[in-house]
Amino acid sequence: MSIHPLAGAAAPRSSLVHVPRLVSSYYTLKPDPTTKAERVAFGTSGHRGSSLATTFNEDHVLAVCQAVCDYRSSQGVTGPLFLGADTHALSEPALATATEVFAANGVHLVVSRERAPVPTPVISHAILAHNRGGFTLADGVVITPSHNPPGDGGFKYNPPHGGPAGAAETAGIERLANGYLAASLAGVKRVTLARASANGLMEERDLISPYVGDLGAVVDMRAVAAAGVRIGVDPLGGAALPYLAPLAERWRIDLTVVNDTIDPTFAFMHLDHDGKIRMDCSSPYAMAGLVRLKDDFDIAFGNDPDADRHGIVTPMGGLLNPNHYLGVAIEYLFTHRPEWPNEAAVGKTLVSSSMIDRLAAHLGRRLAEVPVGFKWFVDGLLAGTLGFGGEESAGASFLRRDGGTWTTDKDGLILGLLAAEIKAVTGLDPAELYRRQTERFGEPVYSRSDVAADAEQKAVLKGLKPADVRASELAGERIERVLSHAPANGEPIGGIKVVTESGWFAARPSGTEDIYKIYAESFRGEGHLGLLREEAQALVASVFEAAGVRG
Repeated sequence: MSIHPLAGAAAPRSSLVHVPRLVSSYYTLKPDPTTKAERVAFGTSGHRGSSLATTFNEDHVLAVCQAVCDYRSSQGVTGPLFLGADTHALSEPALATATEVFAANGVHLVVSRERAPVPTPVISHAILAHNRGGFTLADGVVITPSHNPPGDGGFKYNPPHGGPAGAAETAGIERLANGYLAASLAGVKRVTLARASANGLMEERDLISPYVGDLGAVVDMRAVAAAGVRIGVDPLGGAALPYLAPLAERWRIDLTVVNDTIDPTFAFMHLDHDGKIRMDCSSPYAMAGLVRLKDDFDIAFGNDPDADRHGIVTPMGGLLNPNHYLGVAIEYLFTHRPEWPNEAAVGKTLVSSSMIDRLAAHLGRRLAEVPVGFKWFVDGLLAGTLGFGGEESAGASFLRRDGGTWTTDKDGLILGLLAAEIKAVTGLDPAELYRRQTERFGEPVYSRSDVAADAEQKAVLKGLKPADVRASELAGERIERVLSHAPANGEPIGGIKVVTESGWFAARPSGTEDIYKIYAESFRGEGHLGLLREEAQALVASVFEAAGVRG
């Protein structure tokens, strides 16, 4: 991956999005339903796009919201719909559009008081709280493109289980929404925002206090307060901001917000690896501002705009690699949560570090390895059969201290607060705890790279079977396993994973770009990692050749 010369630098004015043009394009540009790129497309985290590219416009939101209304009606979901949005420029107009459609369909909407931004985990937490004691089922929508650039918009649907919608659910909503686009929105119900506000179906509710007040059930907040852990937080201009002062006051912790600016251009950000503004709290370039403050706090953390991801900064380690922190969090939780069920497993995606495999074996816990996407952790977190579910892209959640369900979606706030608990209870920097893990289990090196691929090549890669891999060795070691389906649930991984004794690679086609991604990890150092990547690309090329497509 090439690094832009301005990566980590303060964003220049020339890199800022033109917000008036972005918002006007949301209303004035109309998608062409016969053009694939302009249709509704749900990926692993909902539909995303930009109004300037005619991929996230008012027509998309109108169609998707009507499709959600149709879907929830077909499933007998008659309770409230918790509706939240982050701080991207397109989120506010999309929130207004969504309100008009949901109200016209008679949906009881619950929005945050004064329409304050709402983190994704708060929506999940609210859905589960209602459904534990309600006579009707609730669901939710979060309008967010996550950590994507300021010019993007996004839409996520969370069914009554509180987590990301599954493939069958999103396929149904996508199909219905594209039908409405093709019919020029015929059948989409809509009332004015004023009427939506006056018809009694839109309820403004305090969503902050229930979530903040419940945090002690999932993180030992009293231990954090008693130890006087000094915490710095950068919400990166996102939805976490309104929650931080109430959090500090309720739990009497030493928490400093290092940046309280809300600005839809995100002009305060540092440029990411490619020279773009991206609120990626796992990127050392985007997080350069907080990293510079690492010695001012015992623990610091950042969240992306919808607060479902985390970036942990410590005096010893700077910004911790997400894979490294997942290992630290897993070992701490499974040795400091005595009320968790003995059968509660460790959940990871196939492209997360194999350090987690070694930790799970050491802890005597079952490893649940699933395809990419947090939706695969939902059932386990809901049933308590997963104690922890985590992704290499800095998204995770875990059970309450008593073993009950906290959220079934990623929660970047509790992962940040857990780092403070770890410091309070052990007295150690999480980076030191990771160093100790490497002394016991080996020190892995990890990379992800992108390789150009056309649609035909991506289709071949997505449909690979273990028998298609003819090689017996990889980077000087015998191939032990070739996976096309996840061990935990038998679901297709959309590519392959090849495993040896001390390394592995996974190759998956991108759903949105003309590339495939190679993830690789070695416990034998950078040289071996480079060999893994090189041979992985050659192996994939040989598969293309065998399938009769150009390499």
